Amino acid sequence: MSGTHDSMPDRLAHVLGWASLTLGAMQLAAPRAVARISGVDDSPAARVAIPLAGSRQLLHAATLLHGRDHAPGLWSRLAGDAVDVTSLTGALVGRTGTRRRRIAAVTAGVIAVTAVDAYAALRIRRARGRAADTAERELRAAITVKRPREEVYRFWHDFENFPRFMAHVDSVRMSDGQTHWRVRGPATKAVEWDAEIIDDRPGELIAWRSTGGSLVPNSGVVRFTDAPGGRGTEVRVQLCYHMPAGRLGGALAKLTGEHPEQQVRDDLRRFKQVMETGEVVRSEGSPEGTRALRQAFQRRAQPVA
Repeated sequence: MSGTHDSMPDRLAHVLGWASLTLGAMQLAAPRAVARISGVDDSPAARVAIPLAGSRQLLHAATLLHGRDHAPGLWSRLAGDAVDVTSLTGALVGRTGTRRRRIAAVTAGVIAVTAVDAYAALRIRRARGRAADTAERELRAAITVKRPREEVYRFWHDFENFPRFMAHVDSVRMSDGQTHWRVRGPATKAVEWDAEIIDDRPGELIAWRSTGGSLVPNSGVVRFTDAPGGRGTEVRVQLCYHMPAGRLGGALAKLTGEHPEQQVRDDLRRFKQVMETGEVVRSEGSPEGTRALRQAFQRRAQPVA
């Protein structure tokens, strides 16, 4: 179910944290006993390596049991697992009998724990990826229009003007503070939704949000302020939205020129042209404006027949 938190990696990280705490305490408190149980020689090197491994385990435990982000602790455990497997595999060389069997059993156990660590770390990564896919995105864009602020506000407030400068908008219908949008999607399929005005300050700002089960939930605000030096009006747009298909949808949208940030910036440039000249200036090669798919099929300009 979309938006449901995956608690399994968190529970597993806590279990692994307690395992690290227990093992680390044993390795620090009784390194010789650990060496004997695991089949490793009670050599000077082992008496140094085992407490060091115990200190590392305690560090993992602190990260997993007290930190909110479990990923660093899990990935550091994986690195430690690799060191342990390498050391134990090396210790098998030249061993025979009971000692060899003990080392082999411990090595198999460490490999199994490594698999659990890897599973938890990868599951957290996937959960983060899903959260990023469904996260709300925000963009901001601005432009200066050489027209009086009240005039710019009035033109924008008449939402049925939007198809004149928004290349993807087919129509906007207004009714009792509600607007119904019909927009062309990346695959030319029309997308429709309703929106409501939630704040309207004449000459200053207009804020809106989508209603119902919109395919592209969105909200935003456009602000109108006097540009410095009497240069007209600054129009600032802040838009929050959810990208369909998450990261993949965003990547494809950028590739095809349909990304919301590209759309808004292009729309503002066309808005400026409409306000200052009365029309959108377009070339014969791309009459609908700048869209990446259209640009791919451009040809050289030719004289009008």
